[in-house]
Amino acid sequence: MDKLNATWLLHRMDETGEILIGQTLVLDGPDPEAAVFDSRGGVFVAGGFVRDVGSADVLRERHREARVTDYGDGLILPGFIDAHVHYPQTAIIASWGKRLIDWLNDYTFPEELRFGDAAYAAEIAARFFDLSLGAGTTTVASYCTSHPESVEAFFAEARARGVRAVAGKTCMDRNAPDGLLDTAQRAYDESKALIERWRGQGRLGYAITPRFTPTSTPEQLEALGALWKEHPDCLMQTHLSEQTDEVAWVAALSPEARDYLDTYEAAGLLGKRAVFGHAIHLTPRERDRLAEVGAALAHCPTSNTFIGSGLFDMGLAERMAVGLATDTGGGSSFSMLRTMAAAYEIAQLRGEALHPAHLLWRATGGSAEALRLDDKIGRLRPGMEADLVVLDLASTPGIAQRSARAETIWEAVFPTIMMGDDRAIRDVRIAGRSAC
Repeated sequence: MDKLNATWLLHRMDETGEILIGQTLVLDGPDPEAAVFDSRGGVFVAGGFVRDVGSADVLRERHREARVTDYGDGLILPGFIDAHVHYPQTAIIASWGKRLIDWLNDYTFPEELRFGDAAYAAEIAARFFDLSLGAGTTTVASYCTSHPESVEAFFAEARARGVRAVAGKTCMDRNAPDGLLDTAQRAYDESKALIERWRGQGRLGYAITPRFTPTSTPEQLEALGALWKEHPDCLMQTHLSEQTDEVAWVAALSPEARDYLDTYEAAGLLGKRAVFGHAIHLTPRERDRLAEVGAALAHCPTSNTFIGSGLFDMGLAERMAVGLATDTGGGSSFSMLRTMAAAYEIAQLRGEALHPAHLLWRATGGSAEALRLDDKIGRLRPGMEADLVVLDLASTPGIAQRSARAETIWEAVFPTIMMGDDRAIRDVRIAGRSAC
């Protein structure tokens, strides 16, 4: 087929659309009672968007010209959304046994030094998206390195694949190797240039990104606070209270601050579009202030257990937006299924059994809310972008034998949440088109 005819066919396919048939589960929050399940449902997609959701028979009747893809008993969900990840740490995932600060010095910083090489950054960006998409993740919010080349590589790869992604240059001007340090002015200038170049290109968003207070002087934090004030539509992402020794380090570096959060607030880096990773060891004042301004949190359970950080309090989700995140490479898996399983296990240790609806919501709509993208992604309803994942609920013998006994959709999906991996990913759709 020649290029002209192929292009015409793609446009025609977009116009007539496609009906995806399988099991459908519509969530508008973590409450299982509000979920709508259809064992023979469907999603009609056209032009990159979800246009209709309902029973398979009704959709076939409404959209007679649409082609049909039948996944049988595959479960169709919104694509998973990873609210906090470090793509430059892809190659060092599962590095042995360190606390946070040791892990940064021994593994993270040496690897991030390599990202001044544009070719290497492009190689890792491609590998990262291969792994993330293969795990059913259709949107990520990533930290890059302090090199603009790392941001260029990430956004170029994301745009080429048509995915929705958020990222930013990680700014650091102290307590890191010389090859990773910038200055307050360079952090401002280079971040501003990247915002102007990439924000709004394709499905891309920018996040102003100080790594955390230990690696940013008050002057740099203030410069980035000024930049955020100039570009309030950007997100601001950073780390907060991940480990107790980190909190103590911040207190020593900033004795004038009321607490860790105050080091950001004093610099103008606290607001509704702020996303704080981890947030485990919060003071009562910090909890109240985060809720008051409408900031969001990214819960990174595999990272918190792998590095020994602590147990996140999911009760915070009653007061503010909380998304779920892999935090690779401190996190030990690219899979949001494994991340949901770890979130369940951490909640159990705190005395709370999270319902499967809650876990699925955090990995989809909850993360979309945290990234302020809930008007675009994270729900299975008309008008949303058609980023979807289709799960095989019997992907391994162990899962299959358990799900075969299921009497409800929750009993059927929970074994895949707890034991599933990339084998459970039957298909991934980016703006309606298969990415597998």
